[in-house]
Amino acid sequence: MLSLSQSAIAACLLAFCTLCMAGSETPYEIVTEEWAPYNYLSDGQLKGISTDIVMAIMALTGDHFPIRVLPSLRTGVVLSRRPKTIMYSLFRTEERENRYKWVGPIVEESVFPYKRSGSSLVTKTVDDLKRLDRITCRHGGAIPARLKSLGFENLDTSATASIQLYRMLLAGHTDVIVGDTELGVKYYLGVMGVVPSKLERIPIELFRSSLYIAFSADSDEVTINAWRSALKQLTASGQVAQILAKYK
Repeated sequence: MLSLSQSAIAACLLAFCTLCMAGSETPYEIVTEEWAPYNYLSDGQLKGISTDIVMAIMALTGDHFPIRVLPSLRTGVVLSRRPKTIMYSLFRTEERENRYKWVGPIVEESVFPYKRSGSSLVTKTVDDLKRLDRITCRHGGAIPARLKSLGFENLDTSATASIQLYRMLLAGHTDVIVGDTELGVKYYLGVMGVVPSKLERIPIELFRSSLYIAFSADSDEVTINAWRSALKQLTASGQVAQILAKYK
């Protein structure tokens, strides 16, 4: 039988081990938003280029982290405040560089403005765009931040979802929209049943960056390096290229 002191020591050791296990088992969680064709819900299923790549990475690393789809503004808040959080897809910008740890790039993309086909708007330069009554973009994220940094003062950031941009443009409620890559525009027009010829891309590249998987700053290097190695393996094997081709 243990003495009182032995019992106390055993109890302390058990409590210590329990705390260590609890700390080591703090689960990772993945968050994402609706931004097709990289991450989006279709018939209740999470799909997209980045989603497929993240799932392929976890198949190699043996991870089974849960994924939550959140409104776009909440994803950034959760990534910044919740320990052991992963977010995809995120543009890697100078402002964000030191706030997170990065796995990628997944793909490099450009964002151009769009107007209605046949529009008489003169839109040959950035200054032409700044003189318009209104340019509509989503309410949060890297794109409105980029436009504001370029000096745009005519931004309408009322859209809370990408598909709203196209509805507003086609209905004549705005002159120009900025919000998606070429693949994204193709996806949303397809969902709406609108032929691509209804819109005209304005040949002014407003944003170009690479999409990454971002880890919260507290994330451990072992997990991050495992994900980086898995992505390299997927790229070298051609699996990333196959995923990209599926969505084009």
